[in-house]
Amino acid sequence: MNKENPKKEENHQTVDSKYIQQHLANERTFLAWVRTAIAIIGVGFLVTNLHFTMKTSLSSTGDLLANVIGLFSVGIGILTIIMAMIAYVRKIKAINNQTFRTPKTTVLTLGVFVIMIAVVFGIYFVLL
Repeated sequence: MNKENPKKEENHQTVDSKYIQQHLANERTFLAWVRTAIAIIGVGFLVTNLHFTMKTSLSSTGDLLANVIGLFSVGIGILTIIMAMIAYVRKIKAINNQTFRTPKTTVLTLGVFVIMIAVVFGIYFVLL
């Protein structure tokens, strides 16, 4: 231990710790995307399970739409998690290099996918 300057040893600041608030916000955003993905997957399972438990109103079109909603929701949920991981890693580098830009493409792509799921839900409930 250096007795002349004890603070010198304690002050080993990393690049990540220099921008700790931004990194913590990045992590919260990543976790929010994961929660959103879980919700999308859960809604797909819910619609599929509800459809197949209502045996009185089964039709081939309804069966197809329920399966499409379930598969599409799971696929979109997985895609959301993958895109969130990629965005998280890119933001770490961008924050440390001070070159951060907003991820417009990611947000717009996922927004379009969620709108597509909502349209299929609407078709399903109109035909049911």
